[in-house]
Amino acid sequence: MKLKWALIGMMITIAAVLAGCEPLLVLDPKGPQAERQASDIMLSIGIMSVIVIVVFGLLITMLVKYRASKQSADYEPPHMEGNIWVEVICVGIPVLIVAYLSFVSVQSNYIVESKPVGYEDKEPLVVYASSSNWKWHFSYPEEGIETVNYLYIPTDRALEFKLYSYGPITSFWIPQLGGQKYAMADMVTTLHLAADVPGEYMGRNANFSGKGFAQNIFDVTAMSQEEFDDWVKEVKETAEPITEEKFDELLEPGHLGRMTFTGTHLEFSPAPEGHNHGSSEAEENTESHVSEEDTSEGHSDHSNH
Repeated sequence: MKLKWALIGMMITIAAVLAGCEPLLVLDPKGPQAERQASDIMLSIGIMSVIVIVVFGLLITMLVKYRASKQSADYEPPHMEGNIWVEVICVGIPVLIVAYLSFVSVQSNYIVESKPVGYEDKEPLVVYASSSNWKWHFSYPEEGIETVNYLYIPTDRALEFKLYSYGPITSFWIPQLGGQKYAMADMVTTLHLAADVPGEYMGRNANFSGKGFAQNIFDVTAMSQEEFDDWVKEVKETAEPITEEKFDELLEPGHLGRMTFTGTHLEFSPAPEGHNHGSSEAEENTESHVSEEDTSEGHSDHSNH
């Protein structure tokens, strides 16, 4: 009886604690990429829950039905042959589950690596997101502005992030908009996202990168296209231009608050786009074509280097 009430009390305590927790951000998607990933997570949880329930049900059945009984000391159990159908079920079902989850995972990977569903025909907003110890720099080349540690984005528009790092490998992650992707020093990785709902979201570096890792976060604000355009106009009218000296100062290890500039550091410190990972096939073909032209036209210059 005491054990029964102890178990009931423990269950009530766990339920009370969990009731006070905030919902998992990955299960509260605000964009098409995040919705796809959240559905995959819930599918995996559902399948695993069924497996756990079935296994525990079989365990309890075996413990009750085939529990030890009092037999004489010389008792020998009868010889029993294996059941082929039991073996097929025990091996076949896990194989089918793994095959199905693999199919879903591969399909989802292609979906989240492409432009968001419903935004294929819309021109994306390109943002260069670079990290340094321990801050994030966001360059808007089309708008001609740059921010530090905060990101403003329009809703109902595809977002194309070009990720790279001025220090150790980091991981760009906005849980409510999509999965993480690594930012590295000598190459650019491309991440496609979109925000369907205006609001405030949390972004962070999801990869350990030193003692300042815990504070390597940034704020994300999604707004309508009209509000975004007004913000860009305000920045151009009020912010100071970014200079090479100022950018070198920003790259020094440390933590900073929000900062806003006109212009971008791409003008004097361009992204390492010679090694672009995750771009579309058309972009890669274009880059390859340009590279071949450069090689043929300036072979002697390149050989000197």
